[in-house]
Amino acid sequence: MISPGENVVSLLQALIRIPSVNPTATEDPSVAGEGRCATEVAAHLSELGAAEIILPEVLPGRPNVLARFPSDRPGKPRLLLAPHLDTVGVSGMTIDPFAATERDGRIWGRGSTDTKGTMAAMLRALWELRDVVPHLSHEVWFAGLMGEEAGNEGAHWIVDSGFQADFALIGEPTDCDIVHAHKGALWLRLRTDGVAAHAATPDRGRNAIYAMADVARAVRDALVPLLQGEPDPMLGCATASLGLIHGGRKVNVVPDRCEAELDVRTLGGQQSDEFIRRIEGVLRTAAPTVEVELIRRHPPLVTDQNHPLVQKLQLTGARCTTAPWFCDGSVLAQGGIASVAAGPGSIAQAHTVDESLAITDLYQGVAFYRHFLSSLG
Repeated sequence: MISPGENVVSLLQALIRIPSVNPTATEDPSVAGEGRCATEVAAHLSELGAAEIILPEVLPGRPNVLARFPSDRPGKPRLLLAPHLDTVGVSGMTIDPFAATERDGRIWGRGSTDTKGTMAAMLRALWELRDVVPHLSHEVWFAGLMGEEAGNEGAHWIVDSGFQADFALIGEPTDCDIVHAHKGALWLRLRTDGVAAHAATPDRGRNAIYAMADVARAVRDALVPLLQGEPDPMLGCATASLGLIHGGRKVNVVPDRCEAELDVRTLGGQQSDEFIRRIEGVLRTAAPTVEVELIRRHPPLVTDQNHPLVQKLQLTGARCTTAPWFCDGSVLAQGGIASVAAGPGSIAQAHTVDESLAITDLYQGVAFYRHFLSSLG
C-alpha cells in the first residue's frame, strides 16, 4: 500500500492500478466493481487517523466507504468530502487503462481524471492537515461513493441511510473551479414495433427501424429546437441526444422491433412526468406508436453561491461556475445536503480513450483542498 504521506503521484498510480469499472460498462468480472478500491481507500483513511470507517454494501460486492475524522468537540456542523470510486469502461482505450504510466508530465490511465485524481488529492490534503482536522470548525467526513457513473446508487444510499451533513464537496474534475449548478438528466428508452416478414417481400411486413428513423428525425428537427427555446439564465438550454439504437434480427428479415435511448439534459422544472409527456408528444407526431419508458431521472443542482462554505472555497481563488453534466452532488442536495463539485483536472479528459491527468494539476488539487480545509480553522 502506498501511503498518502509518501507521494501523491504514487498514491494516484496505486488507485488507478485497482480496476473499479462500473459493472454496467463491462462484462469482464476481473475489472468490474468498486470492492477492491473501497478496501484500499479504507486502509488509507485508517492511516490518516479516521475515528470510524465503515464499508456498507450498497449492491452485492459494491460498497461505499464512509469515514468520520476525530473532532475536538461534539455538535459541530459536518463537512463531507465525496469523490466516487467507480470509473467508466475501458473498451477502445488506446493506452493500458490500469498501468498508471507516468509520461510527459502526466499520469495515464482510467480514472486518473475522473475521479481518482480528486480522491488522491483529497487524501493527501487530509494527511498534510491530520493534526489540524480535529480542530476545524466542521467535523470532517469522507465518502468514497460507488455507482456514480450509472445510477448514483452510492449517493442515494447516503441520503436513504439518514446521514446528515451541512455541506458536501464532490470530487470532480473542474480545474479547481466550483460547480455550484449543473443540469439534470432524463434517460428515456424508446421502442418501435413492426411486423416481421421476409426481406424479399418487405411489403408484407412493417419495418420498425424505419419508424425509429422517423423518431430520430423528430429528436433532431423538433425536440432539440423546442428545448433551445426555453433557456435558463445560468445553465443555458436543455439538450437532447440520441445515443444508442439497435434493432432487427437478420439482414433478410424485416425488423419487427427497434429500441433507442435518448439523453435529455434538463433544467429546473423539467423533471416532471408532465415534461416527459411533452417529449413523448413531440416524438409521436412523427411515429404515433412509439413507446417511451423512463430509465433514469437525475435532478439538476443549484447551490447558493452565498453559502458560507462556497465563499470559503472562493478564498482559494476558485470561481463559481456551472456545468452541463451531472454528479452525485445533486442527489445529496435533494436529500438536504448543500453540495458543490470541485477538483483538479479537466472534464475534457474524462471518459476519453487516453485519459490522463497532469501532475501539476494533481499538486494544484492538493493545495486547493488544503487551502479550503485550512480556512475552516
